[in-house]
Amino acid sequence: MIEDYFKSYKIFTDTEIQNFIKHFEVKQVKKNDFFVKQGATCNKVAYVNNGVFRSFTSSQNGENTSCCFRFPHKLMTAYSAFISNNTSQESIQAICDAEILVIDKNKLEELGKENYKWLLFSKTIAEEEYLELEQRIFQLQSKSALQKYNQLLLDQPEYIQQIPLHYLASYLGITQRHLSRIRKEVTF
Repeated sequence: MIEDYFKSYKIFTDTEIQNFIKHFEVKQVKKNDFFVKQGATCNKVAYVNNGVFRSFTSSQNGENTSCCFRFPHKLMTAYSAFISNNTSQESIQAICDAEILVIDKNKLEELGKENYKWLLFSKTIAEEEYLELEQRIFQLQSKSALQKYNQLLLDQPEYIQQIPLHYLASYLGITQRHLSRIRKEVTF
């Protein structure tokens, strides 16, 4: 629940949270619909209420590479495009039907001017994004595909079955055949 998400940061009062979440718009997203497309601007943030999203880049020859997944009860945006006002280098697409709560960047900036706590929250989110990116870089450089797959299973066991194998293989940097071998090695 979005209220619990904001409460977990221990920055806002319950009243501030209630006043903030009324600015979110509920949107239903169908499987394969995009939150943002590579090359487009991104001026919104979404809270994933339910569903799973994938972030990916497309090469000039049309090959897609999965960068990360967004699971329920987390914020989602094309972060570098959002903060820089440049076009997005990634696409974010629903893997299954989903519900998101969306807020516009202009509204977030307004809230930041009204209450310093939003600036503290923004700083905290930026730090989390940095840590997630750093963890992903270290993972790519030092972990095997099996280790990365096991970490996904550990972190998101209830959602991993919703991710198509070719997206998982792309995320892990391996072929689908190799992923099938890894999945046979893993015992639940």
